[in-house]
Order: sequence, then C-alpha cells, then structure tokens
Amino acid sequence: MFTGIIEGMGVVKRITRRGADVILELETDMDVKSLKAGDSVCVNGACLTVTELNERGFTADVSAETLSRTDLGNLKAGDRVNLEKSLRVGDYLGGHIVLGHVDGQGRVFERKAMAGSVIFGIQVEKRLSRYIVEKGSVVVDGISLTVNECQNNRFYVNIVPHTAGRTTLGFKKVSDVVNVEMDILGKYVEKLLRKDEGGIRKPVDLNFLAEHGYIK
Repeated sequence: MFTGIIEGMGVVKRITRRGADVILELETDMDVKSLKAGDSVCVNGACLTVTELNERGFTADVSAETLSRTDLGNLKAGDRVNLEKSLRVGDYLGGHIVLGHVDGQGRVFERKAMAGSVIFGIQVEKRLSRYIVEKGSVVVDGISLTVNECQNNRFYVNIVPHTAGRTTLGFKKVSDVVNVEMDILGKYVEKLLRKDEGGIRKPVDLNFLAEHGYIK
C-alpha cells in the first residue's frame, strides 16, 4: 500500500526483455538503505517488487500484465520515473490509499500555467471515467492528486510548484501518456451497491432505489 506522495525520482539505467516480461534497473536519489529484496516500490504508479539492490538503486521485474496496463514497457535508458516506498504502519498518510495497481493509461490533452501552478487536462478510457468525481482523489504516475473538474472521460488536476519540481509531471507535455489508478473506495462501493439476479448484475438506478424503499 502507498499514499501517492512521491519520495524521489529514478532514472532508467537498463531495460532487459525476458520473454513477455521486462527487468527494469533504476538509479535513484531516493534513500534505498531501508529496502531489501522482496519489498514493494511504486514506480510511476505501478507496484513492483525489488529483486536486487545496490547503493545507487534497485532492480525489479515487470510482468506482462503490468506492461499491458502501464507505460513501463515504453521506458528507455535515461527516462525518469516517480518512486515511493510502501507505507508502514504508523506512517503519515499524506495522500490517499493507493494500491499501485494501475487501471489504465491516460493522455495529457491540455497543459496551462495558472498563477504559480500548472493545470493538466487528462483523458482516460470511458470505462474509467465513472470513478472520477470532482474533488475526489486520483493517482497520476503514482502521484495522489485532487480532481478539480471532470467532464465525461476527461478531468483536470492542479499541480503546485513543489509537485512539478519533484516529480515527472514537471516535464510532461500535451500528448504524453500517464498511468492512472482510480480510487479503490469508489470501486468497492460500486460493486457493493449492485446485486445479482440470476447471475445478471443489476445496476443501482432510480427504479432499484424505489424498489428497496430508499426513495418514493
């Protein structure tokens, strides 16, 4: 589990293909002394398992499933990524509950300066848009952000100078791809508020609410 508060950036040193999977080797300014093989690290929003460590970084395996959901397969030597170590019991929860399970990719369609901040407009697949709500939480490349506004399958987030200077969003531009994870609470609520009837999942609508006495 993570919080979406980036602890440092890493630089891709080497990517090695192994069948449908990838071995990702990173160098980083993040403190890795507390890490050990088997620990989880969030890389651009994707939870990866550390396989090897050295003084300057670590190596992690990236499965075919992760490659299909994220942009990690498009990385090349020299690219920068956002990093966060897994949450410990008692740590400060500065962002929101993040699993590191990327739901899909989004694309930057707008970037504009506003006062000292940068406003990003991001478009996602329609299937993901139902989990985006105004003033709700969303993860973009591993960063916990608040949704300023959402319209259909597009949403806007405000990036303050601190975040722009310490994460990869500082150099993202229009048409760039980002990894997106929706709020897990919203996904669980959606599932729990549906019921099965003969194996068919019935959505919660006005008829459902009236049938069960929630509205008249």
